Amino acid sequence: MNTPNGFPQHSGACVTRSTEGGAVQDLNAKKAGKAAKKEAGGNGVLTSEDPPSVGASFNETLKLLPEELKANMKIKSITPRPPRKPRLERAASLDEKSWRRWRRFRTSQESLTDPNETSSSNGSLQEASLSPPVRGRASPCHQGCQQNSLHSSPDASEASPTGKSRGGTSDLGKRASEISSAFGGLLRGRAFAGGKPRLSQIMPARPLPPVEFNVASHTLRTANRIDSDCLDYRHYSQPKFGRVSSSLSDTRLHGNGMVYDNCSTESMKSTFSLLTPIRSKDVRSRSYLEGSLLATGALLGAEELSRYFPDRNIGIFVATWNMQGQKELPVNLDDFLLPTDPDYAQDMYVIGVQEGCPDRREWEIRLQETLGPHYVMLYSAAHGVLYMSVFIRRDLIWFCSEVEYATVTTRIVSQIKTKGALGISFTFFGTSFLFITSHFTSGDSKVNERKLDYNKTIQALTLPKNVPDTNPYRSSPTDVTTRFDEVFWFGDFNFRLNKDRETVDSILNQNPETDISKLLAYDQLTSEMSRGSIFKGFQEADINFRPSYKFDIGKDSYDTTSKQRTPSYTDRVVFRSRYRDDIQAVKYSSCPVIKTSDHRPVFALFRVKVRPGRDNIPLAAGQFDRELYLTGIKRRITRELQKRQEQKDQKSSSICSVS
Repeated sequence: MNTPNGFPQHSGACVTRSTEGGAVQDLNAKKAGKAAKKEAGGNGVLTSEDPPSVGASFNETLKLLPEELKANMKIKSITPRPPRKPRLERAASLDEKSWRRWRRFRTSQESLTDPNETSSSNGSLQEASLSPPVRGRASPCHQGCQQNSLHSSPDASEASPTGKSRGGTSDLGKRASEISSAFGGLLRGRAFAGGKPRLSQIMPARPLPPVEFNVASHTLRTANRIDSDCLDYRHYSQPKFGRVSSSLSDTRLHGNGMVYDNCSTESMKSTFSLLTPIRSKDVRSRSYLEGSLLATGALLGAEELSRYFPDRNIGIFVATWNMQGQKELPVNLDDFLLPTDPDYAQDMYVIGVQEGCPDRREWEIRLQETLGPHYVMLYSAAHGVLYMSVFIRRDLIWFCSEVEYATVTTRIVSQIKTKGALGISFTFFGTSFLFITSHFTSGDSKVNERKLDYNKTIQALTLPKNVPDTNPYRSSPTDVTTRFDEVFWFGDFNFRLNKDRETVDSILNQNPETDISKLLAYDQLTSEMSRGSIFKGFQEADINFRPSYKFDIGKDSYDTTSKQRTPSYTDRVVFRSRYRDDIQAVKYSSCPVIKTSDHRPVFALFRVKVRPGRDNIPLAAGQFDRELYLTGIKRRITRELQKRQEQKDQKSSSICSVS
């Protein structure tokens, strides 16, 4: 039966436009319904068994179509196409699969947001130029078509930019695309003459559940966890010396399609930046006691150095202290080894002691206890009452060569080892270091004797022994300090101020923040270094602290005994380098809170440039004093538990008063 408008009333067939432009043909509804019932198979085609309301709604929509569109419409059943065979492709790696998923995600986002592109995922909506807009009620047929368009297969999303699907060359594809485009506009009730339609925004039926800010899994969050006492390390480390604990930058990770957001970036860093992959042939051939000369991937090479030190600078703490042979050690060494300014710890700690305490092992345990579990003692040596200990961050012990040491006695009787020098040397990556602590001859007027002590030390100190010189062409056989890249010499040099006690006291009492340069004008060491008679090629940072000698024990006052010794800068730290500007002094000061000796400890902080090396040197292979490490950490834990118990007891105690 035909409608008053000339269109046949039908409930089971989809409407298409004839490509030949013929008139509307009358079809038998019953036959078309049976054919549609047989051929309908999941293509979104309505069958004759659909409710009558579907046909009625469809006819009401057709009533609103323009006459020009009606003239080119006919009712025809659509034969479904068999599904395409699965496309075979080569196996993709994890990175390629991640990249493809990311590209599909981006493509779908662009198609939904770009006003110049069609929004259909299968490319079924095409550009259409129709008559003025006609508002009508959408039929269920088009609702089904729209759902099919939204839930198309992933392969359909790879349609060409022209909006045609892969099967769009047939007449059937063209008809379906054009009708879908036309009724898509009616669905939205919008005019799209000369424009490209877009799907309406899909809103969720109910509010979405809240999403946690950090969407990483528990495992990844655990991998990225930072100790509570190091939460602000990144805040301080980045502006100070620009370290980034990552071998994969954010740009590389995002550029390779390996990550989507910052959270994923941190997860990838925690997975890939801590340990570098090792090739099987390297495991077979390499020995970490005597390395190999690999051009790339060397243990001491540039790649490994840049991973730990991107700016190729390390922090070194150097300290000297004359303990006066006291058995009593300070209760707390934090102010000495861990000054609050600057607020980041150093990579290496070297402490030299003159007239050390009788129990040297106890002193080393106290150092380990103070520095904590982040540091291990790489080496320690002694020459009589001269002690030296080298601590280094525990993750850097693999990049050190064998450690060597030598001693020199400057007294006439060599068995008396209270005066002399002790040297420790090793190579870190490709930079060789020499640390010397000395105790020169005492006495206000014995300047020449102290210069003799210096000359004997540089000639008699036999270093290096087995570790090769990094630059033998710039070395001298008569001066040990020329055989290393970086040299630090510190100790009780015993140089005094050439001024009477009253004059020195008057300068010190003028102002607590007095200009120290007035005192340094009388300093013997400064005068001799300017003449070049001692410490040739060495430098010293600017002195901005009060004289470190001689104090009354346990007090802040200088010598009040009958001898009335003149305060002096006897304890010093000097340095030299083969290369200009390799060593930068950061801080040079004393520690006035430690008062168990007549000397105050003196320390200096340095930033030292490190160069990559070659694996042709004897390596320390991660050696450190394990027994000392465990003892020091146990002491530290015990101390913390005692503090907590004292605080707990103090809170729980109460005082009763009788009025």
